Amino acid sequence: MAELYENILRLCQQAGISGGKLCSELGFSRSTLSDLKSGRVSSLSSAKLQKIAEYFQVPVDTLLKGPENSLTARDQRDISKKLEETLRQLEHGQDGLMFDGEPIDDETRELLYISLKNSLELSKRIAKQKYTPKKYRDQAGE
Repeated sequence: MAELYENILRLCQQAGISGGKLCSELGFSRSTLSDLKSGRVSSLSSAKLQKIAEYFQVPVDTLLKGPENSLTARDQRDISKKLEETLRQLEHGQDGLMFDGEPIDDETRELLYISLKNSLELSKRIAKQKYTPKKYRDQAGE
């Protein structure tokens, strides 16, 4: 996953450290990033991704998708607020949430929640990418 490697490398450069120093400070083997760069591995474990994200104080999303495609804490709050409002309106509408005339069960409600959340996150990322002025996109890509 060359994009993951490049995103980590970009964060290292911004922090003024090498990839080797990052690995040693986090207790990873030195081959962790070189394996990622060469394609011998296609991703990192979620634990390693979380450690790297915490080190740079960025969301894991920034490591995976780059700074221009990641969602900020404010974006996450906006999505959560919109999601809760939408579900509240659906549940307390005329007849509430029904499936074939029966109230939906908890599992179906959870699946609906996940689906709506994914849709809202995707639309937010697309909007950010589409409506971010080019001069700011160029700065984020440096």
